[in-house]
Amino acid sequence: MGPDIARSPLFIGSFYNHWDRYPTWTLLAALFVIFVLFRVYETARQYRRLRHFKGPPLAAVSKSWLLKTVTGPRGHLEFYKVTKKYGSLARIGPNDLLNDDPGLMRRMLGVRSGYRRSDWYDGMRFNPSRDNVLSCRDEDEHTKLRSKMAAGYSGREVQAFEQKIDDNLVRLIRLIERYVDGRKPFDFGRKAQFFTLDVISDLAFGEPFGFVASDSDMYEYIKTTEENLPVFMGMTVVPWVIRLFRIAKRFSAERFGPDAKVQRDMLGSFVAHGLTQEEAESEILLQIIAGSDTTATAIRATLLYIITNPRVHNKLLAEILSKYNTTARRPIISDAEARNLPYLQAVIKEGLRIFPPVAGLMAKKAPPEGDTWNGVFIPGGTRVGWSSWAMFRRPDVFGEDADEFRPERWLVGQGEDAKEEDGTAGAAEKKLREMEATIELIFSSGRYQCLGRPVALMELDKVFFEHVGRGPEGLIFETNADKGVLSAASTT
Repeated sequence: MGPDIARSPLFIGSFYNHWDRYPTWTLLAALFVIFVLFRVYETARQYRRLRHFKGPPLAAVSKSWLLKTVTGPRGHLEFYKVTKKYGSLARIGPNDLLNDDPGLMRRMLGVRSGYRRSDWYDGMRFNPSRDNVLSCRDEDEHTKLRSKMAAGYSGREVQAFEQKIDDNLVRLIRLIERYVDGRKPFDFGRKAQFFTLDVISDLAFGEPFGFVASDSDMYEYIKTTEENLPVFMGMTVVPWVIRLFRIAKRFSAERFGPDAKVQRDMLGSFVAHGLTQEEAESEILLQIIAGSDTTATAIRATLLYIITNPRVHNKLLAEILSKYNTTARRPIISDAEARNLPYLQAVIKEGLRIFPPVAGLMAKKAPPEGDTWNGVFIPGGTRVGWSSWAMFRRPDVFGEDADEFRPERWLVGQGEDAKEEDGTAGAAEKKLREMEATIELIFSSGRYQCLGRPVALMELDKVFFEHVGRGPEGLIFETNADKGVLSAASTT
């Protein structure tokens, strides 16, 4: 009995009209056979659609390989291995491809692209009843949300935008100094999370949560995040979000109603541009979760590479000290000054490249008519995700030493060979432009570009400058083979 016969009206009608003639076990057996045949048919159909793409054998017929990988602690490394073994466009699920080609990534993110957000983004809906700017899959609604929030994220309508970051960084420096003065060990990774959570809450709601001031995991946010993150990566909504949802509702409620609080912070800007109370609750959750953890990861990962590489540390310190000696000392360096320090900027780019803080697939759905890339057809409706870890280690983009932390690669366009004799870009400058265009994908691009990019880069500029410039001697960073850089940093 083939699947087409089993699904035909004649078969189903005959079976339904005479079901009472069969014993119960026969009925159950028949239903089981029909179910198995249907699953075999569906599996074969899915397999054939993407049979011209290579990948882990199990991934072609089941989602189990993908689910195991995304919920594991080393999924980013598994994806990297897949692209190394099977190529730039590899199969990781019955209807899923993995990409490490920056050209295809930019094509997918283009303003006129036929690719759209896939159901992967449903997992970013932290409020079960309302989309946020990251989870929204409706293009028109997504554009409207971005327009309401762009001014707030840019800092144009946030009072003392940069000063708030400075104030929170001063509190972090003083906290570290207390540990150093007392010769006590401490977990720098945890302090970095405290700092980024205080920054985003101060910018968004007008006051910091107080993680650094209390030197504690307030609301047990970090504890519950770390405990539930593997589950979160494999599910749409998880119960621990409820605790954060209460915080979001409290902050949102203060800005609406007859006694609404009016403040020049991000949330105030969002409301002024038409964000509703329900929308505000969803965006607050996104800010707390996505706006703090990714930046904290970038801080502790890059700092780990700086501290454990004496050449890089000494070169960066020399640049910083030259700045101190030529400029009137401010409590915290301005963002404008930091952006004019070439080696500091090279270190930041290299840190984002060697350990990208965003490891999610961010899968887009191919247009209904399909797409052709490098002569290979991608059927319509196929989910195409990316591996940031693999993309930022491509030797053809970043050089044969792409697995090494070497900030100098970002300075190649400043030498004598940067320009041709006629003034056009030389080979070195073209390579630099290619690398910079690729690393920018960490913040996505086009209509999907991360709204929090200015905040994150400002935090990185200031943290690395101040920590290396003022940093006490004797800081020891430890790593763990299973946890990567989510490790303790201590001083003795």
